[in-house]
Amino acid sequence: MKLRKRRILMLGAIAVPVCGVAWHRGKARPVLATPGPTQSGTLSESLDFGGRMRTDWIHVPVGYDAKKPLPLVFVLHGAIQSPDSAEKMSGMSAKADQEHFMVVYPRGTGQLPTWNAGSCCGDAVRNDVDDIGFFRALLEKLERDYVIDRKRSYFTGISNGAMMSYRVACEMSEQVAAIAPVEGALNIDCRPSKAVSVLIFHGTADRLVPFNGGTAPLQIGDKRKHNSVADAVKFCVKRDACFAEPTQEETSEAHIEKYSECEDGTGVSLYAIQGGRHMWPGLAISGNRVPATDLIWSFFAAHPKP
Repeated sequence: MKLRKRRILMLGAIAVPVCGVAWHRGKARPVLATPGPTQSGTLSESLDFGGRMRTDWIHVPVGYDAKKPLPLVFVLHGAIQSPDSAEKMSGMSAKADQEHFMVVYPRGTGQLPTWNAGSCCGDAVRNDVDDIGFFRALLEKLERDYVIDRKRSYFTGISNGAMMSYRVACEMSEQVAAIAPVEGALNIDCRPSKAVSVLIFHGTADRLVPFNGGTAPLQIGDKRKHNSVADAVKFCVKRDACFAEPTQEETSEAHIEKYSECEDGTGVSLYAIQGGRHMWPGLAISGNRVPATDLIWSFFAAHPKP
């Protein structure tokens, strides 16, 4: 089957903090049409859900074999970002080609896309968009269209996307094995029915979602307070029934805590990025060398559903 190519204009490349997120602007990139059983690449798809035509990008790794179930990683952009910016920022597609898993980059709703993470952000919250329902429907669609390992579905994201990842763990715990929020906060009443592994990245100098919680000093739009990173760690450790004392490591880049002996083989870890700002760790402009994408995949690979 010959692939048809089309271009979709998305936001990408250069980050400027706005509204507790980062704005990305860049060039449009070619997107592949639906690949065949052994074809790879990044393709654009759409799904009619709740009266809205929702879009997403899917990266099929090199060497995809329809007979072999693959892990699936959702990467959620920050508010007013895009699937394009999430792919470029995280580098998760390149990692997927190396480690052989699939990646989906969904798009939030609105002209300036946001997720309804409960307390943030924008029109998605004001319009009470059912993003959890959308993720459930998208996951079901991907499981129909591709061969997905149902015990290895994962979510990560930055800022508003990180907050949405927390909400996913709270409300889709029967389907999701692990999450890795980056520069987000757990600001909702969370009652997961199953244990979910959690890997947290957060900069100690984040002024958009403060490490110690409270009102962000840099904030535009609806004023809101965030819970601290310590609150999120404490909740996750308690919910997953982990051993209360973590192993700890101090480097020039990060303070690291790892909690073990958790329920159903789950785990909870924290990378507090020393002096880190509201950016994906490991980017050249982030000022640190913490390889977040590599660490996220290693954590996900080690924590499937039981």
